[in-house]
Amino acid sequence: MSTTSRALIPLVIFLVLAALLFYGLQLDPRKVPSPLIDKPAPTFTLQSLKDANEMLTQDVLRGKMSLVNVWASWCPSCRQEHSELMQIARENDIQVIGFNWKDTRPQALQMLEQFGDPYTIILFDPDNQAGINWGIYGAPETFVVDTQGIIRHKRIGPIDRDVWEKEILPIIKQYRNQ
Repeated sequence: MSTTSRALIPLVIFLVLAALLFYGLQLDPRKVPSPLIDKPAPTFTLQSLKDANEMLTQDVLRGKMSLVNVWASWCPSCRQEHSELMQIARENDIQVIGFNWKDTRPQALQMLEQFGDPYTIILFDPDNQAGINWGIYGAPETFVVDTQGIIRHKRIGPIDRDVWEKEILPIIKQYRNQ
């Protein structure tokens, strides 16, 4: 290999890495496909946030459309979406289930006391025991689960009015009567 060819190797490597970086910067991290879409929600047995003696299973997802919202008291985006969840819970016939993730019970309860509680049920997963099976890697994340316990949609990032009306509500309407 000639000296000139050897000198071009770092340039070629740099150009390839720059192209990959440029491509990666154009991807939307909220559009990460979930392998759980159109599959039954993963099985779990978790404590209730409000009552450590109450154990909750995936059966809480059957019989009613559910919005499963992954949140934590340490999460700024969770606080950002909290008022929207309060409004969704008040105005819609949907079960809003909290999935308190990688949090402490006292801090989570304090947040609910301070900002209100939009949740019908709150699953407590401080050690990511069930979250890993759900493919949770951050908060907030929200799943739409139909009346049969099938995951129909996953949203990464906070919910605001626009996201609710244009992305999540149409999915709920589509699967509500099936």
